[in-house]
Amino acid sequence: MSEGIFLTRAGYEKLREELKKLRGLKRREIADALEKARQLGDLSENAEYDSAKQSQDINERKINELEKKLSQARILDNENISSDKAYVGAKLKLADMESEEEIHYMLVTEDEADFSQGRISISSPVGKALLGKKKGEIVNIKIPAGILKYKIMEISR
Repeated sequence: MSEGIFLTRAGYEKLREELKKLRGLKRREIADALEKARQLGDLSENAEYDSAKQSQDINERKINELEKKLSQARILDNENISSDKAYVGAKLKLADMESEEEIHYMLVTEDEADFSQGRISISSPVGKALLGKKKGEIVNIKIPAGILKYKIMEISR
């Protein structure tokens, strides 16, 4: 049995909403597409029917995957996690030592990562390097494009 999947409360709720949409609206849309395709006649050479069946299979696989993730989910309770170090759920304010640019990241698990929203995975090179570090520490992070040098200015939850 696995240890579970760690999620923030927001990440857990996002997955629940996605599951609700797949079970409800998406299933109805696919059922409508299947019905329309059936009305076109011979199903053996019906591309619309094949496409709708493929969409149905993909949707059901996504539903099963989300149900499994949610059943194994362990919600991170920020109240019981130290805020003096960078752990999952921590919001970090960093200073780029080269450009002096201020950068904001939130450390999350892979399931919640979204770089466009500043949510970086703890399994990414940057996330791994920041994990467990304290305020004031300077972190050198090796990435394919070179080395990033960040100073941790603030850690919050």
